[in-house]
Parts: sequence; C-alpha cells; structure tokens
Amino acid sequence: MKSPPTAAPRRTAVAAGTLLALALMPVAAAERDCSRDGVRRPGPSLSLRIDNDLFGGRGQDQGYSNGFLFTAMSPDLYDYRNDPCLPLPARLLNRYLDWIGPGGGEQRNMVVGIGQALFTPEDHEATALLPAERPYVGALLIGFGYNARNGDHLRVGQLRLGMIGPSARGEQVQNGWHHVIGSPRLNGWDNQLRDEPVFQLVHERMRRYGEAGAGWGHDFITHAGGALGNFSTYLNAGAEWRFGRGLPDDFGSTPLRPAGENTSPSRDGWGGPGWSGHGFLTADARAVFYDVTLDGNSFRRSHSVKRRPFVADFGYGLALTHGAWKFAFARYHRTREFDGQRELPVFGSVTISRRL
Repeated sequence: MKSPPTAAPRRTAVAAGTLLALALMPVAAAERDCSRDGVRRPGPSLSLRIDNDLFGGRGQDQGYSNGFLFTAMSPDLYDYRNDPCLPLPARLLNRYLDWIGPGGGEQRNMVVGIGQALFTPEDHEATALLPAERPYVGALLIGFGYNARNGDHLRVGQLRLGMIGPSARGEQVQNGWHHVIGSPRLNGWDNQLRDEPVFQLVHERMRRYGEAGAGWGHDFITHAGGALGNFSTYLNAGAEWRFGRGLPDDFGSTPLRPAGENTSPSRDGWGGPGWSGHGFLTADARAVFYDVTLDGNSFRRSHSVKRRPFVADFGYGLALTHGAWKFAFARYHRTREFDGQRELPVFGSVTISRRL
C-alpha cells in the first residue's frame, strides 16, 4: 500500500528531529559541573560544515554536489558510561555503543553528528535515466564517534547509521535551494536510488608532528584507517601540513573525511583572545571496495556505474581562530571516481566551530 503523500515528509521530519536531539546530547554538558578534583575540564564544542561545488568555483553541480554536517563534541571524559559531563541519555546509549571506541587514552571524547550528502550526474536537464552517468543519491546519516588521545597520537572509532533514497529528502533540499538562488532544477531525481538503510564502521589513527604555540610554526599530521559497511568500504591514508601563527593543539583543519570531524579538541583551546590563522594542504588516498553511491542499491537491482578502485582528494585552505571560535575554508580536487566520468570533481567547504 502506497503511503499518503504527506507520510514520507512527516516521517523524515520526525526522524530528523530525533537525530538532532541526539546530536545535542553532549552539548548539555556545558550546563553541568564538569570539574574533578578541583580541575575544570575543557567544555564541549559545536561544529557546522557545509560542502558545495559552488564553493569550488566551477558551478559543476555533479558528483558530490552538496552536503552538510552538524557535529557536537563532549568535553574530555573520564568514563563513557558514568561521567557526569554526559547527560543520562548519552550514558545509557554508551552502554551499547562504547565498544566502537578505542580503549585507553589520556583524553577521551564522545562525538555525535548529523549530516546529509547529495550526489548527482552531470546532465541536469534529462528526465530519463542516464546509464553512463552516476546515479542520483541522497543520504542522511547520523554518526556516533569516540576519540582516544595520547599525546600526539589519536585513535578514532565511529558508527554511522542512516538512509539513502527518497526518504533522505535529497531532491527537496537541492531543488529547494536552487529555487532560492534562481538556478535551474535538476530533473532526474525520479531515477534516484531506492530507500535503503545504510551503516558504516570507521576506524582511523592520526599522528601529529610539531608543536602548537602562539607564534609562527608548522606541523604535519598523518592519518590511516578504513571503513566497513554498505554505505562504503575502503582503506585510506593521507596527511595534512599546516603553517601559520597560533597553531591549535588538535589534529587537523580539514574535516572532509568521515573521521576528520571527529578529531579531539585542543587541550589548551584554539588560541588566545586575538586572531590567529594558518594555511593548510591536505591529501587522502582511498582503495575503494564498495560505494553505494556508485555501485547502486545493495539489495535490489538499480542503476550503477563502473567504480574506479582508487580515488584521491587533494585540498588546500585557510583556518582562522579567535578565542572560542574557529573558521575553516577549503577547496578540494578529487580524481575520477568511475569510468566515463568526464570532469574532475571540484568542490569547496566552509566549517564554523564554537567551543562552549
């Protein structure tokens, strides 16, 4: 039986509201007394990242064309299940999920994030299915992540759960935004992949070389890890180089990867009362074994393309910090993801973070 026309939007709105409430759980820690033995721990932080190929400067609207991620990170935690810095719902949730996180660590954090990602073919005007181009895909995901930091080493574990297909509301978001800015509609969303629940387990390890400080300096951050799931499965490795004034004591300024936004907050804050800033160069290479946005639905026949087994991202940008605020602006170039892809994808990213 087909659902009433208003049922899907209502279900999506309820789900989005529920996920947003979960994402805000660590923020409640800002209202709690998180001191222990007379020592006040650094507070939680919020981050909003917006990706769009409009920021890439070429107006492509193809490939990974648009996305956002809202992230809430807890203060430093002594324990995931009993720490008073976490509200009760988060502590109850961690009875089932803290196995994801790496053990140990002198600094530990819980991270919850909600995001949407949209993928579209190059031809926007066609209403028929385009066999030689990638499928239309909308994805809505919530992530539960855990950090364990020891000095200049960071281990990250994350579970991502969500949905692809019409229930992810990709068509409504993209064409609604195009209506606002006066751009043409994308006419092929009727051919998007069907509804399917997706999951992904992510693990990554990072190492930082260099020192944070108020003066001029540089550092180098390496990462390596992988992901397993029917959203995507891959192995990856890469690095980021930063140079500037007042480098933060964290693990990167370019949170494009699933584990990238999960990096541990700076132990001493993001900087002093004045402005500081730095530039960065980054690269990430992936051996891809499965990608639902290219391989199509996992459990039914659907549109797909011949995925390339190796993909790389190269990025550069600028990050600014002022007290509890951090702003990052980046541009990324991606290698071709499937056979027959004509243009190299270019897109940009804007991230705003606030420590509470």
